Amino acid sequence: MSGGVSGYASINARVRVMYSTLLTSQAYSDLSETIDAEALLAALKRTDYGPYLDKVKDRSLTPRRAVFQMKQRLADAYGSVIHSCPQGARPMLAQLYRHFEVDNLKAVLRGIVAGASWDRIRFVLFPMTSTVLPAQAMVESGNVTTAVEMLRSTPYYETLSFAMKRYSTEQSLFPLEIALDLNYWRNLWSLIGRLSGQDRAQAKRIIGSLVDMNNLMWAIRYRVYHKVSEEELINYTLPFGHHVRDEDIRAIAAGADIAQVIEHIWPDIDDAAEMIHDPHLGLPHLEHELRRRLADYCRAAFVGDPFHVGIPLAFVLLNEMEIQDLTVLIEAKATDKPPAEFRPYLVLGGEPA
Repeated sequence: MSGGVSGYASINARVRVMYSTLLTSQAYSDLSETIDAEALLAALKRTDYGPYLDKVKDRSLTPRRAVFQMKQRLADAYGSVIHSCPQGARPMLAQLYRHFEVDNLKAVLRGIVAGASWDRIRFVLFPMTSTVLPAQAMVESGNVTTAVEMLRSTPYYETLSFAMKRYSTEQSLFPLEIALDLNYWRNLWSLIGRLSGQDRAQAKRIIGSLVDMNNLMWAIRYRVYHKVSEEELINYTLPFGHHVRDEDIRAIAAGADIAQVIEHIWPDIDDAAEMIHDPHLGLPHLEHELRRRLADYCRAAFVGDPFHVGIPLAFVLLNEMEIQDLTVLIEAKATDKPPAEFRPYLVLGGEPA
């Protein structure tokens, strides 16, 4: 085991306290029943998100700014978990946290292409406490090539500089974004492979389930919407995961019945054919179902032997899913959507309508 009993004794107690602050089913119900976005934010100020929301004056607390403030709590949670974990597990957790930096980088590049201002982009980004991205300077450069050059001293430069050849030809951010995503997940999986014992098993189960969801959705969307070739689809996906195997992705790439592939992986998903028949409606439902299964794996990490990396890993992912749920709630209240329309999209706090 990478950390052992002594290595995880302290962080186990700390994370369980943090875990107890996640919203309850009753809290979700109360938040769902608030009359509008203003009432929802007022209710959220009475939760553990309050200190983060209170940093902004009420008249400046727009829905977008509120989500940004809540994400600061998750950034603090990651910092606490990473620094408290045994040394052997820290690189993996730090790399997991880095997916926010990758998302920020993609958002910056999209903002440049769209001609958006820094003031427009800044609160869309995840509020990382430390980052290698000169995000504001990149946005203000107004040019993708110049922005990539600003990353020369970062881990992202080599990946992006290679993909820039296709960007220059196609004038599309797709080759840059897929290169960033694939490089990120390969590095994370490699770090999981360096763990041992329960640490490795728990990380593969939890992170592998996250990879399953992303990889399967990529494969289906590449085939259904983008009509990419078999070779391209294989090149744009990952050959590892927890349930989804390389042969499953290759089957989709080769033209196999997608619903049958899904049912082979998860026999208890009995409406896969309907999802694929109408992918515009069905694929979000499939992704939501897979995210719920990931949440179940995270909760299961808190049962049984507590001395492994699965507990801090599960907590930060559950915290992230909670903020995703709250983002759905805030956007729904801001646009006056009825509960029947938004509750099915809540992972932790919703029941199918």
